[in-house]
Amino acid sequence: MTDYNFSKQIKRFSIILTIIGAIGIAFGFYNAPSNVEESKEIVAKMSHDGYGGDHSEGHGGGYGEDSHGGDHSEGHGGGYGEDSHGASGHEYDHDKHVFHQLQNKPWAAIYVPALFFMMISLGVLAFYAIQRASQAGWSIVLYRLMEGVTGYLLPGSIFVIIILVFSALKFNHLFLWMDPDVVAHDEIIRNKVGYLNIPFFFARAIIYISGWVLYRNITRKLSLEQDTNNDMSIHKKLFKFSAGFLVFFLISESMMSWDWIMSIDPHWFSTLFGWYVFAGMFVSGITTLAIITIYLKSQNYLSFVNDSHIHDLAKFMFGVSVFWAYLWFSQFMLIWYSNIPEEVTYFITRIEDYNFLFFGMVVLNLIFPLIVLMNSDFKKTNFIVILTGIVIIIGHYLDVYNMIMPSAVGDMWSFGPAEIGGFLFFLGIFIYVVFKEISNAPILAKGDPFIEESKTFQYYNLD
Repeated sequence: MTDYNFSKQIKRFSIILTIIGAIGIAFGFYNAPSNVEESKEIVAKMSHDGYGGDHSEGHGGGYGEDSHGGDHSEGHGGGYGEDSHGASGHEYDHDKHVFHQLQNKPWAAIYVPALFFMMISLGVLAFYAIQRASQAGWSIVLYRLMEGVTGYLLPGSIFVIIILVFSALKFNHLFLWMDPDVVAHDEIIRNKVGYLNIPFFFARAIIYISGWVLYRNITRKLSLEQDTNNDMSIHKKLFKFSAGFLVFFLISESMMSWDWIMSIDPHWFSTLFGWYVFAGMFVSGITTLAIITIYLKSQNYLSFVNDSHIHDLAKFMFGVSVFWAYLWFSQFMLIWYSNIPEEVTYFITRIEDYNFLFFGMVVLNLIFPLIVLMNSDFKKTNFIVILTGIVIIIGHYLDVYNMIMPSAVGDMWSFGPAEIGGFLFFLGIFIYVVFKEISNAPILAKGDPFIEESKTFQYYNLD
C-alpha cells in the first residue's frame, strides 16, 4: 500500500491517552498547595512516604542548600550555598520557598513532556534537513515519515509557548529571572538582564519557532509538488533551503536550549549545553522515526523499506547515543574536576536528590544501546530495535526531567498523577498529530530523483 489510512485504533488509542493524561494533570494542579500551611502538610507526608530527597531537612533543589537563593523573604532568588540566604540581609523563609517549589511541581510536570515531544519533532526536522542537504540516497523512502513527525512541531511549540507565557504572568516560579523582586536582590541575574528579559525572551522564541515551522512547511510543500513534477529545480530548491536552514538551526537550537532550559538555573551555565541538548533531541527523534517505521512496515504500508534502512536508522541510534554520552561526560567531568562552587553545585544537587534518576538515565542512554546495538545483526532485528528505542526514549525523557526538575522543584520531586498524566497527555497528542500528518499525503516521495536508489538500497555487509 502506498497511502496510509489513519486507523481508528491509533486514533482511539491517542485520544484515550490524552484524556487520561488530562485527568492526571488536573489532579496534579488540584493537589498543589494554595498556601504555606498546606505545603507544610504535603512536605510532611512526602517525607513520611520517602519521596524525593530528604524533605525533613527541607532543602533541595538547587545550589548548595538552595537553588533559588537570593532574597528568601520574597520566597525565591538565585544564590548559592548558605551565604546566599539573604543577599539583602533578610532571614531565609524556608517554608515559603518550599511552597513555591510545590506550586511549581504541576507546571514542571507538564513543561517536561511538552518540551520533550516538541524536541523530538525538532530533532527529526534537523535529521530531515541533513538528509536533504547531503543528498543522501538511502533515506528518501523515509521522507514522508519525517515530514509526518515534524508536523507536530507547530502545535508542540505552541504548547511550550503557552507554558512560558503563564510563567511570565507569574502563575508559577519556573523562571526566577522573570520575577522583578528576585532580580532586584540578585546581582548575578541583574548582570544578565540585557539578555534575560521578558520582551527579548519571547521575541527570540517567535524567531526560533517561525524559522523552524517556515522551513518545515516550505519543504513539505515542495516535496508534495515534486511528486507530480519531475523538474530538477525543485530538488535544487530543497537542497538550498536545507543547507541554509541548518545554519539557522545550529544557532537557534543552542539559544533555545539556553532560554527554555538553562535559564531555569539563572546562575549556572555550560558552553557545551547547546550541543548536549541537540544530541538528546537528535537521537530521540531518530529513535522515534525508527519505531514508527517498523510499526508501519508491520502494517504492510512500507514494502519499499528493507532491513538495510532499519539497519541504518539503528546505526544512527547507536552513533548519536555515543555522541551524547561523550558530551555528557565532557560537561560533567570538566565541571566536577574544576570544583568551582557556582558550577559544581548543579551536579551536586542532581547526585544528592536525583541520584537514581541521574545515573539511571546514563545507563539507559548509553550502556544499554551500546551493548545491544554494537551487534550488527541486532540492528536489523525489528524487535530489538523497538526495545532499544523504547529504552532510549525513556532515558532521554529522564534526561530532560533531570535538566528541569531539580531547579524547578528541588527535592520535592515525585512521579505522581501530574508527572504521569503530563507524559500521557502529550504522548497522545503527539501520536494523533503525527499519524494524521502521515495520512495526509502519499507515504512515498516518489518524485525524488534518487527514489529508485533508495528503494533498492542495500547495506553491503548486512548479510
